[in-house]
Amino acid sequence: MVNSPVLVLNQNYEPLNVARARRAVVLLLRGKAELLENGVGVIHTINELIPLPSVIRLVYLVKRPRLQRKLTRHEVFRRDGYTCQYCGRHTKELTLDHVIPRYKGGKHIWENVVSACIPCNNRKAGRTPEEAGMRLTRQPSAPHVSGYFVPYEYIHRHSEWQKFVPVSHRVK
Repeated sequence: MVNSPVLVLNQNYEPLNVARARRAVVLLLRGKAELLENGVGVIHTINELIPLPSVIRLVYLVKRPRLQRKLTRHEVFRRDGYTCQYCGRHTKELTLDHVIPRYKGGKHIWENVVSACIPCNNRKAGRTPEEAGMRLTRQPSAPHVSGYFVPYEYIHRHSEWQKFVPVSHRVK
């Protein structure tokens, strides 16, 4: 139980990270955090019963630098919602496509890389969308960078976290 995950929020209610219940209880007992949501169960001490936290909020603001999200296959598919940006088909069998092909001077940047299903990528075949007679469903852009990432499996198992996690990170 002391190893169960706890969502740690900044003073402004922005998710910071996922900590273990043991660490969260220490933060609560030292007055550095407040309890927002109880988990299931309690922790027994010699003198008292402490509710097992599920969500805590720090009483002070932690400033963190905003990091750029890495350009990886998984992140491009996630940004595009696992949808082909040419035909709109929702599938897990996707490839990366450079809108302006690299051999024509296209760069490997967020604004030039999209998710494409295999048939559309084969149809485009190293041409620009205009040359192939295809249209993008939306222009690619760099994803919004938030200072945190809450893993999907935690959000899925802890429904009480939903109200503290932005819509873009919630279970769909």
